[in-house]
Amino acid sequence: MLNRRKFLTLSTLTAPLALSGKSLLAEAASAFAGTSADKNAHPPLAPHPIAGPAMASENRPTVATVPIVVSTWDFGQAANAEAWKVLGAGGWSLDAVEAGVKIPEADPNINTVGYGGLPDRDGHVTLDACIMEGNGNCGSVAGMEHIMHAISVARKVMEKTPHVMLVGEGATQFALEQGFQKMNLLTPASEKAWKQWLKTSNYQPVMNIENKFSHNQPPMPGGPGNHDTIGMVAIDTQGRVSGACTTSGMAFKLHGRVGDSPIIGAGLFVDEEVGAATSTGVGEEVMRTVGSHLVVELMRQGRSPQEACEEAVKRIVKKGPERAKTLQVGYLAINRQGEIGAYALQKGFTYSVRTGSIDQVYPAPYYFR
Repeated sequence: MLNRRKFLTLSTLTAPLALSGKSLLAEAASAFAGTSADKNAHPPLAPHPIAGPAMASENRPTVATVPIVVSTWDFGQAANAEAWKVLGAGGWSLDAVEAGVKIPEADPNINTVGYGGLPDRDGHVTLDACIMEGNGNCGSVAGMEHIMHAISVARKVMEKTPHVMLVGEGATQFALEQGFQKMNLLTPASEKAWKQWLKTSNYQPVMNIENKFSHNQPPMPGGPGNHDTIGMVAIDTQGRVSGACTTSGMAFKLHGRVGDSPIIGAGLFVDEEVGAATSTGVGEEVMRTVGSHLVVELMRQGRSPQEACEEAVKRIVKKGPERAKTLQVGYLAINRQGEIGAYALQKGFTYSVRTGSIDQVYPAPYYFR
């Protein structure tokens, strides 16, 4: 999640990247220089309240309509458009979320998901994904190589096996047995970025390192170059709730590292009686609090989606106040009525909404000012 669940030392949303050496990461630091936490540092994508810890719940944006699909980040808008082809025709939300997140999975210009994702420090592109429907059925893959559409393999795990998760070589073998095509996921652009990193191999976590390689997009918080894991949740015309989450993980991570994205209850949780939630940001922090499950359970207890997202973020702050200042986590949730909630630790998290009358990207409110 930010990026992915992302390596970080100091939030690029509040300070320049902290990294020594004449590497590409130093160039990234200069690109971020001057970024301000002031709410006027970049124009909002749409009218939306931006507030800190004291944000009044009555100011939160709501939609309260179905069908609806919401997803993380700016690139979620294109994913939502694909999902809407299913939802708008009266189709199943599970089919919608799978179709939606396959769009960024197949886009080589998105280096945080699927084909084109940045590799680990050994040069391996490894993918994580999970999918879940409201009755508790779910499937997941982690550390899978050579298969573009990790989300579709996760669905096959759910539908074709008695298991919930397959990992590593076992996940790849299963995918091939199910007819998926084996391919090289390391694009020339991502390989070039990895080889640049190898010049220093400075193994120091840096949040949003992927933004350095965002194909001529400025690495501004909330902008098209600031994307990460995609999480998507949807409700169809029959009230069925589903969700999907997919990522290529932290750039230049230790080989074998897995974040929250494929973990049911962390990166994604869906309960048809209540609603659904997904997350983005530093996956380790989300796993420590089982964040998406927490958001859904708070909604079950009567919290609105916005209130539940805020409480889940505050839980991270409470457990590690100083650590929380240096990283990003964001939550996105909907309840059965189609009300939306979104909240993050830091400025910069955006989410995309699609209904019969809305097709928009919004900046999420955040905790640290």
